[in-house]
Amino acid sequence: MSDLHSLLKQASDNRIELLQQLNTENTNCYRLFHGTNEGLSGLTVDRYGPQLLVQTFHESLHDAELETIQQHYADQFAIEEFVYNDRSSKNSRRVDESDKRGQQLVGQELGVNYRVKGKHAGQDPFLFLDMRVGRRFVLANAQNKSVLNLFSYTCGVGICAAVAGASEVWNVDFAKRNLEVGQDNAQLNDLPEEQISFIQSDFFTAAKQLAGIPVKQRVRRGQKPRQFPRIDEKQFDLVYLDPPRWAKSHFGTVDLIRDYPSVLKPSLLATKEGGTLVCTNNVAKVPLDEWLDVIKRCANKAGRPVQDIELLEPETDFPSPDGQYPLKIAVLQL
Repeated sequence: MSDLHSLLKQASDNRIELLQQLNTENTNCYRLFHGTNEGLSGLTVDRYGPQLLVQTFHESLHDAELETIQQHYADQFAIEEFVYNDRSSKNSRRVDESDKRGQQLVGQELGVNYRVKGKHAGQDPFLFLDMRVGRRFVLANAQNKSVLNLFSYTCGVGICAAVAGASEVWNVDFAKRNLEVGQDNAQLNDLPEEQISFIQSDFFTAAKQLAGIPVKQRVRRGQKPRQFPRIDEKQFDLVYLDPPRWAKSHFGTVDLIRDYPSVLKPSLLATKEGGTLVCTNNVAKVPLDEWLDVIKRCANKAGRPVQDIELLEPETDFPSPDGQYPLKIAVLQL
């Protein structure tokens, strides 16, 4: 492995200006080392408030290397918990004496409180740091608006909308565990229950009902149709669509490479005319221009043509020398 200490120091030097800005914005959650573009592909180091989270995706780190990382960042902030998640093996989890559940800690981003936990029953951190730019947009644009947060995960976008003064916020996610973290986040920010809702539902059943599209499902011979929460047709001022790369259920398949319109169309139709739809694609192999072309064609076909598109790029703790970010975020004015 290359000179780890030198690479960490260079990454820290590159972030001096950004971290000064984030500190003034009451942010202590950010990426400290983005190995893909900072010299060690497959290694990431993140700060989540008082926690330091190290993750490896290609090869494991030795104890001495972990000690180097911890010592380097101990000079920058008080580390209450050091977590190492080795995701280089098939089970995506380190299984040894350090594989214990993490502490219940709290981090801040742009003045908003979030539950952070390095090791938990799921695989990913509770807060995706490269989506900060999207949460920043919502904080600046959600006041007095109705907001729909689809594939909400732990509801970071919805929490930001409520903090910004949205009139109502719906968070939709299939996993009860994710929504429970979202509810915890709402409590951490003293949000009123009547302002923010948490809806456990398959994306396709929720979004299609809101959009007025019939819900279909795959039913095998001898099986009964699956029940799902009934939702009235409704449109929102601001819709946030952040789907995973691929997922399959009885009601549809999410495939960001081959079939983005399957998630985009109902989201378009659930957005009010004159409203805003923020949509994302996190697949690096999908070129930005091709994705935008798919979006425009789908919107035209759905009868909801795009009036304007603004692109949001991840902030500089996620460097990309060629400007080709894996995470693509488009703000559509309809």
